[in-house]
Amino acid sequence: MNTKLKCLLLDDELPGLMYLKMLCEQIPELEVLKAFNNPDVFLSEIPELDFDLCIIDIEMPMISGLEVANLLQGKLIIFATAYKQFALDAFELDAVDYLQKPIKKERLQMAVQKALKRIQQESPTKKFVQLQADKGKTLLYFDKIRYIKSALIDSRDKEVLLEDNSTLILKNISFEKLIELLPTADFCRINKNEIIKLSTVSFFSADQITTTITVKGKNLVLTIGNSFKKDFLSKLTL
Repeated sequence: MNTKLKCLLLDDELPGLMYLKMLCEQIPELEVLKAFNNPDVFLSEIPELDFDLCIIDIEMPMISGLEVANLLQGKLIIFATAYKQFALDAFELDAVDYLQKPIKKERLQMAVQKALKRIQQESPTKKFVQLQADKGKTLLYFDKIRYIKSALIDSRDKEVLLEDNSTLILKNISFEKLIELLPTADFCRINKNEIIKLSTVSFFSADQITTTITVKGKNLVLTIGNSFKKDFLSKLTL
C-alpha cells in the first residue's frame, strides 16, 4: 500500500539528479518512483506511470523543464533550478513551488507540504490524513483501510490493516481522535479496541460481526460492545 506522494524526478545533470533523489528519500511523505536524466525518456514513459508529483529541472538541452511541465496537465510540479529568472514563468504554469539550487532538505520539505495542501484543497472530499507511524509520517488513505485495532505491544498505538493485507502502526493516537478523522459514513467503532470499515461487514447478529477479512483462512469475527451498538446499527441503515 502506498501511503506517500508518488514522485518523479527529472534533471539532465546526473550528479544533481542523484543529490535530489537522496534528499527526496529523506522526506517521509515522498516515494521516488523513478529518476530521469533524459527528458525524452521521461516523456515517453509518462503515459505508463501513476504519479502525483514531478520535481523538474528547467535548463535542459533540447526541451526545457517549462515545456515539459506544459505537457503534464493536471499533475503537481515543483521546479528546481540554479536560475532565478524563470520564477515568473514557473508560477504562470501554476507550479507548486520553485526551488533554487543548491536545494536544502528543509526547503524541499516546505515544497512537499505545499503539494499536500494543494491535493487536499483540490479534492472535493478529503481522501487521506497525515499521521505519525512507527517508521515516520505516513499518508493514510481512507480507501485503503479495512480495520483498526489496539496494538499488542502498546495500546496507545493502533494497528491498521490495509487493503493489501499489510499493516501499519500509528503512534500514540486515541480511537476518539481516529473516529474524528475518518469519514463518518464509512467507518465505525464497534468496541473499546476496534474500528471497522463498514464495507467489510458480511453479516451480523446482536453482539457479533462477521467480516470479509480473513485471518488464517477464516473470516474475522468481532464483538459489538453494548455502548457502540446504536451507532453501528444507525450507520448500516444510512
